[in-house]
Amino acid sequence: MIEAGDTAAVAAQLGREPRGVRAVASRCPCGRPAVIETAPRLPDGTPFPTLFYLTCPKAASAIGTLEGSGIMRDMQARLAEDPSLRTEYAAAHEDYLRRRDEAAHEDGVEPLPAGTQSAGGMPERVKCLHALIAHELAVPGANPFGREALEALPEWWRNGPCVQPGDVPTDPEEDA
Repeated sequence: MIEAGDTAAVAAQLGREPRGVRAVASRCPCGRPAVIETAPRLPDGTPFPTLFYLTCPKAASAIGTLEGSGIMRDMQARLAEDPSLRTEYAAAHEDYLRRRDEAAHEDGVEPLPAGTQSAGGMPERVKCLHALIAHELAVPGANPFGREALEALPEWWRNGPCVQPGDVPTDPEEDA
């Protein structure tokens, strides 16, 4: 669901107008959007494979720091060694694809072709914690590496919202 002010808040977070927004998939404890659900195809029909898009710049910064720590190398090694983890990560990939296809059907557009990437390197690589955490925030319990990385993050929202009220233009007619 998109509430009044959400599109403007996301635009302020991203520094540009968001494209293909379907819903706010997860909110920060401050109430601002943290993850948006995007359409599988942009209005002009261009494929957009990223279903869950992290928008909170404070979260993105914290995740970037975590990525720089080498955690993804460790995750990738564990993925190669642990069959049950591989199975769980493959299930996360299938969940992502299923939800993206459902969104396409709900929007009345053609689903993306079979074999189109999901997100974050799934199901064989750990490539982007931003995407994996976005999936986990949007669908709690769905992504094992997203969950693990999310638990390793500091409370990025502690010092207030990433976008201050004055940064978000208000449009009384905005409904998404």
